[in-house]
Amino acid sequence: MSRPDFSTILKRNGPFTSETAALPMGEHDPSTSENTLMTAKILVIGAGGLGCEILKDLAMSGVRNIEVIDLDNIDVTNLNRQFLFRQKDVGGSKSKVAAEFIRQRCPWISIKPHMGKIQDKPLDFYKGFNVIISGLDNVEARRWLNAMVVGLVEVDEDGDPDPSTIIPIIDGGTEGFRGQARVILPRITSCFECSLDSFPPQKTFPMCTIAETPRLPEHCISYAFMLEWPKQFPDKKLDKDSPDDMKWVYECAFARAEKYKIKGVTYMLTMGVVKNIIPAVASTNAIIAAACVSEALKLITFTSQTLNTYMMYMGGEGIYSHTFVYEQKENCPVCTGATKKLTLPSDTTLYEVIQNHLINSDLRLKKPSITSESKTLYMQAPPALQAMTKPNLDKELKDLIESGEELSVTDPVFPGEKSLNLVITFE
Repeated sequence: MSRPDFSTILKRNGPFTSETAALPMGEHDPSTSENTLMTAKILVIGAGGLGCEILKDLAMSGVRNIEVIDLDNIDVTNLNRQFLFRQKDVGGSKSKVAAEFIRQRCPWISIKPHMGKIQDKPLDFYKGFNVIISGLDNVEARRWLNAMVVGLVEVDEDGDPDPSTIIPIIDGGTEGFRGQARVILPRITSCFECSLDSFPPQKTFPMCTIAETPRLPEHCISYAFMLEWPKQFPDKKLDKDSPDDMKWVYECAFARAEKYKIKGVTYMLTMGVVKNIIPAVASTNAIIAAACVSEALKLITFTSQTLNTYMMYMGGEGIYSHTFVYEQKENCPVCTGATKKLTLPSDTTLYEVIQNHLINSDLRLKKPSITSESKTLYMQAPPALQAMTKPNLDKELKDLIESGEELSVTDPVFPGEKSLNLVITFE
């Protein structure tokens, strides 16, 4: 008797196939679902702790066509949990080494690696995949990916999306003993941008505290790489992947901690602060990767009900998880195309608009540029255009635009030509 595998499930109909779900994706056909899985193309973004688990699960589930993209090289600290890598691989490309490992173990699989930023790939690259699984640990990269895939969806005159242009995103993330898996159907469910409020802004420390009155180990580490490194090595940029550079930062931070009688400065914490690393737990990665791959298989074959839309795992409190529907944000600038409306005094400066209402707001933009129908108000790049428009930052709105005029805002978190519509009405 042959050993049962996933194909056994694909060849049978059951009471909980996709068409019976709250988020139906299609009708399960036992006669074609196995071939559908074998011909589907899946993109895995990230080949780190979560990405390694995802690649392994896909390979062992019958998926034949995989591509993986990652920007990083392998560091010795990755080896305790990123099990596709060995000591000899340190310094090599994560995506290339991971792909080669999978290829050797599963030679029947076509797996293609890409090294670089996801932002550097053309839109046509992403159009060729049936599902994208994201194992990114960077919020800004996830925002870009989300906006890009939402932008690929074509809509008709009534605003209804063309199903053939929808590429599902399965977003996975882990933090210590906690993790989440999420299904995003562009233009149908909520998108990543809809839930941006649930991600706290990156923690920073006041410079005066770092320089004068450190109280935490993190203050000492920040002092070492933000203040002391530029003084000692003015012509050399800190290489966060260099063991020698990181050792220098650790020793400098440890000495400062000794001076102020602060305990807790370790080499691992130093790397965490400098690289903004969140502690990773291998078992959490395995659980979340399994959830992500399970959803990918269901989206491709319709063999079971799709997650609607969010699963949260809380391993610190026991073997516990729960699911819920993450509702679409009515004014989401990405998936609803809603216009951002502001009512401000006419003497508000353009600088105040950018800082208070675009960067330090629920939009959390990074480097916004603003144009109107008739002129460019401020551009972050190229340098010549930035210098030309910089004087506008100190000007009042009444001297730049008309009340109720529609403006266009672009930002690095939005891909390509995508922009945010902004209307400012004077009080």
